[in-house]
Amino acid sequence: MIRISKRLLDEMIEHLKGEQPNEGCGILAGRDGEVKKIFKMTNTDASPYSYLADPREQIKAMKEMRRLNLEMVGIYHSHPSTPAYPSQRDIEMAFYPEACYVIVSLQNPEAPQVRAFRIEEGKVKEEKIMIGGDEDGDLNKA
Repeated sequence: MIRISKRLLDEMIEHLKGEQPNEGCGILAGRDGEVKKIFKMTNTDASPYSYLADPREQIKAMKEMRRLNLEMVGIYHSHPSTPAYPSQRDIEMAFYPEACYVIVSLQNPEAPQVRAFRIEEGKVKEEKIMIGGDEDGDLNKA
């Protein structure tokens, strides 16, 4: 399960909408499955069908996470015109089995679909997302 505040979820969705028509991507940082901070990344693929986070930005984010005593709890990206389910490329590129992969479908930008998955050894398992009002831990089931 991954937990995220409504404010951070909205910030993530706005970032991804701003990347259209290409996929957007980023890192979710926190502790014990609870997102405390998002790191918006540049998609160096600049593609509507794939993403690759800028390696320099990834290193900078990892250093900042260490400084803040946070860990990578998830990786997020958008699917501009397909459902929120891992593509074959997403599955092949899932190098962090401990991370939750959050996919936001923008097929209907007015009602984005947000889903989370664990991907390990090619196997996909959906995870629950808990969404709260703000950073106070007031989380409700999504």
